[in-house]
Amino acid sequence: MKNKNLIIALTSSLVAIVIGLIIGFIVVYLTDSSIAVDAYTVLLSGGFYKGIKSTGEVLFYAMPVMMTGLSVAFAFKCGVFNIGTPGQYILGAFTSIFVCTYCDFIPSSVLWLVALIAGGIAGAIWAIIPGILKAFRNVNVVISCIMMNYIGMLLVIKWVKQYIYNSTGATSLTVSSANAVPSFGLYDFFNRSNVNIGIFIAIGLCILAYFILNKTTFGFELKAVGYNSEASRYAGMDDKKCIIISMMIAGFFAGIGGALAYTAGTGKSISTSEVLAADGFTGISIALLGFNNPLGVICAALFISYIELGGYYMQAYNIPVEIIDVIVACIIYCSAFSFFIRKIIESFFEKIGKGGKE
Repeated sequence: MKNKNLIIALTSSLVAIVIGLIIGFIVVYLTDSSIAVDAYTVLLSGGFYKGIKSTGEVLFYAMPVMMTGLSVAFAFKCGVFNIGTPGQYILGAFTSIFVCTYCDFIPSSVLWLVALIAGGIAGAIWAIIPGILKAFRNVNVVISCIMMNYIGMLLVIKWVKQYIYNSTGATSLTVSSANAVPSFGLYDFFNRSNVNIGIFIAIGLCILAYFILNKTTFGFELKAVGYNSEASRYAGMDDKKCIIISMMIAGFFAGIGGALAYTAGTGKSISTSEVLAADGFTGISIALLGFNNPLGVICAALFISYIELGGYYMQAYNIPVEIIDVIVACIIYCSAFSFFIRKIIESFFEKIGKGGKE
């Protein structure tokens, strides 16, 4: 039974991906049919287009979205839809830059780690608010998370201008390479790509989340409350505490994602434009594609990063950036329909089973 579910899950993900790829190709073909095949070949070879350097870039781009995907997946497993990842992500990003800028009394060898943890804590604190509202007032967590996203974005813009403003580019300051997450040889191994040990941290947190949810009593309680809070309360569990803790852990993962993205030493800065962090929303697609399984999130994040990098390389064919965004978005969002396709496949197998019994 377990193997059957795994096969259905993998099949539905593959079908969703193929549908997305087909739609993406149609968009390319309608844009310029003469280069459609060549351009799409580049898109599909994204992670290998420039050899091992491209592979390193896939790992680099996967770090933050793997964390936002894990944030959504973890909360969903606990019965909460955490759509507040953009807000938690940008709070984590701001906090990590702030720590790297003002806490220069901490040795550079550990400052990056302090910044990551601080970013995660900031995300957790931001997520605790909708968690408390849900636990004590039964406020719809989706609505409260959306509101927290905009509040967080506007607060970060204000704080950037107040504390870490770079007036030259109207953005935040950047984290220097001396205080960045170290690569420990990955920079050379992947032929001067931007990947660092943050990818191991991200994968390690996914494995830790899987272990907590599936191998510990604590994780069982969180999931039990998510399935049925009233029955869990009757069984002696503190449902309010579990809801709040679930959101805190989810927010911590999203905050770590923001911190990883902005402490990589690549010169990435926070824009003062009033736009929510795209990586936060990408996490929703990744969680759905990975079936809200922390281990599935690892694979889904790598796939999404692979496609996005391929889309970046497609610019060599003079395809407008907006069209590339549309293509990549079609593939990503069709991939997010894997859950819907899974239901269709399960329904199909059920009909076959009933037919066999008759």
